[in-house]
Amino acid sequence: MSTARGNTTAKPALTRSPNRLIATIFGAVYILVALIGFLVSGGVGFVDPQGALILGIFEVNQLHNVAHLLIGAALLIAGLSSVSAAKTVNGIVGAAYLLLGIAGFFLAADPESAVNFLALNTPDHFLHLASAVVLLGTALGADKSARTSVA
Repeated sequence: MSTARGNTTAKPALTRSPNRLIATIFGAVYILVALIGFLVSGGVGFVDPQGALILGIFEVNQLHNVAHLLIGAALLIAGLSSVSAAKTVNGIVGAAYLLLGIAGFFLAADPESAVNFLALNTPDHFLHLASAVVLLGTALGADKSARTSVA
């Protein structure tokens, strides 16, 4: 079977686009983390600054879990939709995580503070920064033809 470009084998859409692949993987992981978070933080208040721990490291409360669920859904839907959707959502979520990762060190400096309504801790900040690097790096560096193609 031949494609329009003359290739004899067609690759699945996700493997042709780093943005779609990263958005899909990150989306599924964030949804899984949200579900695990809901399980471990059942007795924690919705915006309690002292949350429960996932893997004994990452602190979450119910609002934090809802945020993970919404972000995961956005990434997963974009990853399964199109290259441009995945690229856009990767960039937006990556930029938000970059800001949250940096601001988190200041906002959550006092873990008991009401400002820490997402129950963030230091490992969360580093994980948010790492997510930002991957998502922004993929959005800005991969699938260059998605920006310039005229269809």
